[in-house]
Amino acid sequence: MTGDGGTEKALRLDKWLWYARFFKTRANATRAISGGRFRLDGEVMSKPHRAAQPGQVLTFVQGERVRVIRIVALGSRRGPPTEAAELYEDLSPEAPKRRDERETEPEFEMREKGAGRPTKRARRETQKLKTGLG
Repeated sequence: MTGDGGTEKALRLDKWLWYARFFKTRANATRAISGGRFRLDGEVMSKPHRAAQPGQVLTFVQGERVRVIRIVALGSRRGPPTEAAELYEDLSPEAPKRRDERETEPEFEMREKGAGRPTKRARRETQKLKTGLG
């Protein structure tokens, strides 16, 4: 729990998301909620002024990851990340590792980072391997 002034029973959801450091600015949190891709206790919502209360479960997409968060405390300020982590319990499924995704690509499609665009000859060779004409 965070210190002084945290006796409120409800807090605007956009403010809580900012306090918990899910968004860099409160305006970004407001825009994301207004987009209608947030669920609070399973109910689709699009109003950033909706009250967040301890015990509620919030589901939303952040980047390529689906986040499932249980609100534990409301907080009274946007503090350091360690303090922000105390405001919620992360129930999200494990995020897939980027390295595993790359390993599923065929060997002939992998290129070194910074190698530039393939030449016309390299593209034709890759196309032959993909279609099985080689």
